[in-house]
Amino acid sequence: MFWQEEIETIDSKNLEKLQLERLQKTVRCVYENVPFYRDKFKDKSLKPDDIKTLQDIRKLPFTTRDDLRLNYPYGLLAVPKNGGVVRLHTSSGTTGKPKAIFFSKNDVNQSAELIARCLVMTGVKSDDILQNMMTYGLFTGALVMHYGAEKVGILVIPAGPGNTERQIALMQDFSSTCLHLTPSYALYLSEVMESKGIMPKRDLSLRRAYLGAEPYSEETRKKLEQMLGIDIYNSYGLSEMNGPGVAFECINKDGMHIWEDNFIVEILDQETGEPVTEGQQGELVLTTLCREGMPFLRYRTKDIAKIIPGKCRCGRTHKRISRILGRVDDMFIVRGVNIFPQQIERVLMSIKGVAQNYQIHLEAYDKMLVKVEIEQDFFDGNIEHLLILKSKITEKLKSEILITPKVELLEPSTLPMSEGKTQRVIDRRTL
Repeated sequence: MFWQEEIETIDSKNLEKLQLERLQKTVRCVYENVPFYRDKFKDKSLKPDDIKTLQDIRKLPFTTRDDLRLNYPYGLLAVPKNGGVVRLHTSSGTTGKPKAIFFSKNDVNQSAELIARCLVMTGVKSDDILQNMMTYGLFTGALVMHYGAEKVGILVIPAGPGNTERQIALMQDFSSTCLHLTPSYALYLSEVMESKGIMPKRDLSLRRAYLGAEPYSEETRKKLEQMLGIDIYNSYGLSEMNGPGVAFECINKDGMHIWEDNFIVEILDQETGEPVTEGQQGELVLTTLCREGMPFLRYRTKDIAKIIPGKCRCGRTHKRISRILGRVDDMFIVRGVNIFPQQIERVLMSIKGVAQNYQIHLEAYDKMLVKVEIEQDFFDGNIEHLLILKSKITEKLKSEILITPKVELLEPSTLPMSEGKTQRVIDRRTL
């Protein structure tokens, strides 16, 4: 089932022609209307007419998060702020000014179109009911999904995050079939349901959930699918690219289709900025092809991914990217080893007996402590089994991250669990 079959199954020759036309239009737009890009072009002795092929994209300058903050609030607008844009979203950072992202009327509509494609390719039909549990407001996630779901014609419950008792009541009262939420909140929700004796497959009408806004591992997806008894679909987006719907899994769950009629995809070596071989992981770099309010050239997402070779069984011809394997900003170094939190999550969620929650504590002198909740049966059972489980976790972590962390086993519900994003890494080395 397709939302826009002609564009979703477009052949490579026509897709490349469409991409080049849209790239050249975007390049001319930013050169003429955005002083930041015009100065960048001058630094490179580059003119819009120099972009003659798709391969010429490598001549274009990169755009970074710092560029957005330095040009805050209006410096990257390509249209007049009065009459040219109709919506503002922001994405906050750890320091300094946030990133201000403006949408034209067409940008709002296009972001909804992309989400509509995504939902339909997961099997959504007119009788579905989407409970949207993302944060409404300056964050793009909730509103973009909301508009896209309405475009498909399904009922949307704008629940927002938190108030888990109410969320469950809404699922029961209105027979919600789809959820949109963060992975950490999905874990918390499943834990609350379990504590109340609610069996989703028996007591609710849920069919699928869409997880985004945080990286998470395949092992976490499998655990959630088992606990909730539904299909979990991986979603990728970022505010700078219109929010969610940049890439999404189809029913085959074999990578996320990234909509190449809207974005040019590059996977580059983080250090050199050069392209990596297809199938090799690197930094995801995206160029917008349809954005009017704030087009971006070669935006460095800092997300680590790879292109999945070959064609998808669903028939869609757009490239597929892997789930996000890590984020440059999330990486930490212990004893000279680069470590991503997802590596630790992947190990923990694959071990029988491990519950839903964990934390990584980084202490002075490069010491790492992994606190992990385990199922109650292990605390209530044989102490020897507890020691065996601890040893197993330690050894598997050592095999994955190449250092031996200290492991502390905790009873369920010991660690704090947020109804929004959960803090997984607590770095006390800089406190």
